[in-house]
Amino acid sequence: MFAGVTALLGLIVGSFLNVVIHRLPIMLERSWQTQAREVLADADGSAALTAESADTYNLVTPRSACPACGAQIKAWQNIPVLSYLFLRGRCAGCGTAIGIRYPVVETVTAVLSGLVAWHFGYSLEAAGALLLTWSLIALTVIDLDHQLLPDSLTLPLLWLGLVFALQGTTFTDLRSAVIGAMAGYLSLWSIYHLFKLVTGKEGMGYGDFKLLGALGAWLGWQMLPVVIILSALVGAVTGVTMILFAGRDSQRPMPFGPFLAAAGFVALLWGDALTSAYRQMAGF
Repeated sequence: MFAGVTALLGLIVGSFLNVVIHRLPIMLERSWQTQAREVLADADGSAALTAESADTYNLVTPRSACPACGAQIKAWQNIPVLSYLFLRGRCAGCGTAIGIRYPVVETVTAVLSGLVAWHFGYSLEAAGALLLTWSLIALTVIDLDHQLLPDSLTLPLLWLGLVFALQGTTFTDLRSAVIGAMAGYLSLWSIYHLFKLVTGKEGMGYGDFKLLGALGAWLGWQMLPVVIILSALVGAVTGVTMILFAGRDSQRPMPFGPFLAAAGFVALLWGDALTSAYRQMAGF
């Protein structure tokens, strides 16, 4: 029953995550443009800045609307998954196709939320795991779209992991969490600068460092090898497959955040089992 109720909650949260995924990058871009104007503005630029800043845009305002015709989405049109099916994937006003991503994100969030609840049961661990899972879903899709892992998500996620570690009853102890946060960040930071020194190119973004640091804070330093190996393995296989069979340009950057997020989720649920299985295979 707890898993089922949590899955239904996941549908609602997935609908909100769609808002975060769509609006947060726009909010960041507007913020960066505002900061740039403040640095470079002359008299005309300052006036333009004042006019634009009056247009409020955040996760709540304005109300969701069709990007094609501007018709506001009514409450009955915003029921997770069901509204998409009722509307047959099209806007009720103009008939423009609605992206399949919206029900996919809602469904994935519901399924993973139910899985987390089933795995941890009714506990503080389940609450923390749900917050981590929902954050990883949002970060995954944003990184796929924009190759961006916003600080407004990764940094609070890191601190929240340390807060849960303070409880002493969740995924790791505080000492392992602090070491995990430092080791997670510094490991990819070191790889980044070594790769740049050797090739003169940037192999990843700073957001990847922060995401791995956040995962280290949640899971402890002991889980970092599992996360790094899984993410690197799946990323390499995916990249080679897309180059060979999908014609992807080998020089085109591929976001690493989704692989880190997926590996972090696997480590959250089955990291101990994977580590034990590896030790048995290796004879440790």
